[in-house]
Amino acid sequence: MYKRVQAAAKMDMDDWNFIHTYSYLSHPRKVLREIMDITYRPYIDPEFEVLIERIHPPRVCVDNDTYHDCTLVKVDSANKHGMLLEMVQVLTDLDLVISKSYISSDGGWLMDVFHVTDQQGNKLTDESLIHYIQEGICANRQASREFKPIIGREVRPRHVSTEHMALEMTGVDRPGLLSEMTAVLAELGCHVTAAVAWTHSSRAACILYVEDSAKGGLIDPCRVAQVQAQLENVVEAHHYKDERRSVRLAAPVPGQTHTERRLHQLLAADGDYEECCSCCGGIGQKKGCDGTHVKIENCKETGYSIVTIRSRDRPKLLFDTVCTLTDLQYVVYHAAISSRGSTAFQEYYVRHKEGGILSSEGERHRVTQCLIAATERRVSHGLRLDICTRDRTGLLSDVTRVFRESSLSITRAEIGTRGKKAIGTFYVKDTSGQNVTPQTVEIIRREIGGSITVVENKSSGTSPEGSPSRTSTSSSSTVEERSSFSLGNLLWAQLERLSSNFRPIKS
Repeated sequence: MYKRVQAAAKMDMDDWNFIHTYSYLSHPRKVLREIMDITYRPYIDPEFEVLIERIHPPRVCVDNDTYHDCTLVKVDSANKHGMLLEMVQVLTDLDLVISKSYISSDGGWLMDVFHVTDQQGNKLTDESLIHYIQEGICANRQASREFKPIIGREVRPRHVSTEHMALEMTGVDRPGLLSEMTAVLAELGCHVTAAVAWTHSSRAACILYVEDSAKGGLIDPCRVAQVQAQLENVVEAHHYKDERRSVRLAAPVPGQTHTERRLHQLLAADGDYEECCSCCGGIGQKKGCDGTHVKIENCKETGYSIVTIRSRDRPKLLFDTVCTLTDLQYVVYHAAISSRGSTAFQEYYVRHKEGGILSSEGERHRVTQCLIAATERRVSHGLRLDICTRDRTGLLSDVTRVFRESSLSITRAEIGTRGKKAIGTFYVKDTSGQNVTPQTVEIIRREIGGSITVVENKSSGTSPEGSPSRTSTSSSSTVEERSSFSLGNLLWAQLERLSSNFRPIKS
């Protein structure tokens, strides 16, 4: 027996002799317990962690019968941290509007209901889309080998492509910053295939997906350091020594974070939330106030912290809020989300991931600031320009250069490719504070080529992605397709091609 224990412990012979001749005689049980603590480690099969998911696979029901004006997406499944975010992410990546939601995930099980429509307010009736939603939510839960690559490949730039390197930048926002960065990339032989840029509270964050212009694919590892050093010089040119900034160029990692979630993380790490404050007047509706109101209370009877948010309603608001709570390591156990007119109401019952409530005033203040920042980052100021043109090397550099030469500053941008076309949305404003004139738009169109659609929103001053109306369009002599850019539309174009592989499912 001693020899078996000795071999299992793999101890040095001198140590074993010391324990055997000295300690064992006086404390045999204690020593044996210590040896067994070292030697006896129960083997846990990695598949055990997903055993409950195999026993109780997630069920997704798409119901078009209960309500006449919306589709219900019902999900019940074994719960895990981040599962709610994954479900909301699937729906928002398809540009679906979530008008109402009820969340319940206590006791290790979740039962969630989402009221959804498309961008035009219609119910979801296409069977291939319904099947995609069901498979997408189940793929996130079951790690389907067949379905996840489809999501990662088709949704761009919201998911990382394994064929392109990701460039992340954060720093102080200034006019021409994106133009200078893309000009350096073009000079170094790097083609930007997709890009997303946000600005908030005088800070900027962007993620660019780049490839080698000459041969395509990933940039040579020997050149990565040179590219990163040149970009750091651009970003640091107008920074003070104590100001935060960051540039990182990295190879793609399978399962890497969703692009828009990553932008939230970058801006939060850069401290863009530090100047945010909740509007006065509490959660109650205050006439003429469109600001964000956040209230956090603790309920000792139930052991939850109750987070209540009132803000201007807009698409993807639920994703932004749940994303922030998840990244702050809070678990949403119950929630109710609804809207009335242009105002959205959200109520969350949360705890720390390790258990416990938001006990300190400092913690509640920080969470309040982070949630306000999350609701504001997509509220873009300026004129929206939808661009559709032929994709080419250095296109983003040319577009941003024309903006800079026209004294326009970019407040938010998204651009991607569909076949041989580049389709993007840019929110721009005049650096002098003047309105962007039609003459300026025409100059931009001539320089860039293709078509440009000016999209005006009903609200003045800000354009929170709500109820856009296209009032003027400048196009080239050849008629281009209407550039109503939507990353969900890019995905939908691929879904039409793949729909023949879907099994018909009745709603």
